[in-house]
Amino acid sequence: MTSRTLTRRAALAAAAVTTALVLSSCSGGSGGDSHGGGHTGHGSSATAAAPGTSASPHNAQDVAFAQGMIPHHRQALEMAELAADRASSARVKDLAARIEKAQDPEIRTMTGWLKAWGEKTPAPGTDHTGHTGMSGMAGMSGMMSDADMDALRKADGKDFDTRFLALMVRHHQGAVEMAATEKDKGRSDTAKAMADAVVTAQSAEIKEMRQLLGTS
Repeated sequence: MTSRTLTRRAALAAAAVTTALVLSSCSGGSGGDSHGGGHTGHGSSATAAAPGTSASPHNAQDVAFAQGMIPHHRQALEMAELAADRASSARVKDLAARIEKAQDPEIRTMTGWLKAWGEKTPAPGTDHTGHTGMSGMAGMSGMMSDADMDALRKADGKDFDTRFLALMVRHHQGAVEMAATEKDKGRSDTAKAMADAVVTAQSAEIKEMRQLLGTS
């Protein structure tokens, strides 16, 4: 037998082994056990996904946090917008502008979470203490009543400054409580990170507002 013939037979044998291995692998991938394996792979992918996406792990508390904090932030923006024309203190106007700058992007972020999670977003207008959140959060902590908001709209000058600061302290305290619950019971890393930021920023603003009120 020639050297060329032996070489050819060895090559054919190697090809046959490779084909058998490939077919065996494909067969195992389409069998009953492979379905479980594929599901496990999907689960691993979901776990590794970026927090805050539809694949990110989250729980009912994360949903409640976003659905509650969106109208809470909307009311803070409504209060802050009044300061530009009604406040007499430049420091109050500056504080109100910072509140708007911080909380408006957070509303958009939390709205994105709810859409990604397939959950409902609170409709505008559900922003006062009579509101019951999508997850059953009735009378959210720190929310202003219609009477509170009407009084603030009618105030001007130093009267506005005092009312705004007193009401916003209470409003911020409610947000800090909500954020603390999220940090304790939430699952989404992104939602918990925002909650931590809310606690830090709004606690500092509470201290600042109390100083402006002369009550610190």
